[in-house]
Amino acid sequence: MPTVLITGTSSGFGLVTAVELAKRGWDVIATMRDVAKRKPLDLELAAAGVSSKVRVEQLDVTDAASIDRAVASLDLPNHPLDAVIHNAGVAVGGAFEDLDDEHVRRVMEVNFFGVLALTKRLLPSFRAQRRGRIVIMSSEAAFAGLPGNSPYGAAKWAIEGWAESLAYEVEHFNIDIILIEPGAYRTNIWESSPRVLPKTSAYYPLLRHLEVTVDAHVAKTARDPIEVAKAVANALESPRPRFRNPVGPTAKIMHFTRGKLPSTTVRKFFSRFFSLNKVRW
Repeated sequence: MPTVLITGTSSGFGLVTAVELAKRGWDVIATMRDVAKRKPLDLELAAAGVSSKVRVEQLDVTDAASIDRAVASLDLPNHPLDAVIHNAGVAVGGAFEDLDDEHVRRVMEVNFFGVLALTKRLLPSFRAQRRGRIVIMSSEAAFAGLPGNSPYGAAKWAIEGWAESLAYEVEHFNIDIILIEPGAYRTNIWESSPRVLPKTSAYYPLLRHLEVTVDAHVAKTARDPIEVAKAVANALESPRPRFRNPVGPTAKIMHFTRGKLPSTTVRKFFSRFFSLNKVRW
């Protein structure tokens, strides 16, 4: 059976993707930064009857020693790895001027540099076996900038630029790069991400308005993350996977219009969408 390593499986897309792939017969190495948080995954695996298909390992993509231990546990090349899914991700909400460097760097370290570090460790094995699939959980945030979310948007723009460049280099070795670009889905990133909204901030009226508006939008439109898990599984099992895979109606619309409209037009659209004209400065 094919084998896949997934990062960030304690919740959200990583958890449901691990279950979906195990149900489809994949051997899954489900990794998470803190294995003490594995219970939700264990419960879902047991309910689906696929616990034996999944092995849980500790992996912090920002820690080189942790990456080395996780890769060593794979026992490559004796047990070939068919794919890796870079799902681990974090975000922070707030105006850029209000954010500490620590907040910004954490988002970049997990969402961007962590992907690069783990990929670099796995590429020699993929090259040697002349096959492999590298799946990157991106976002519709890679299609257009959004207010109060600049570090996350920057990380997703960066990872997509890196992925598109890497695709040229690894194509000869039959290694596929696959971007999954979801819209709004019901995951705990909305609750777990820090929000920096100091009342003394010059941007407080905007941030408070966005907090209420975005929360209402997510509550109303966020979809079942199983859709994303199925999109990942379908891409992995496709004979010829697409490079970009927007998932969900808003992501597909933004994907279609990407690069076709001037940035000023896009900003005007989102200003209306988020009713920014109602902000009382």
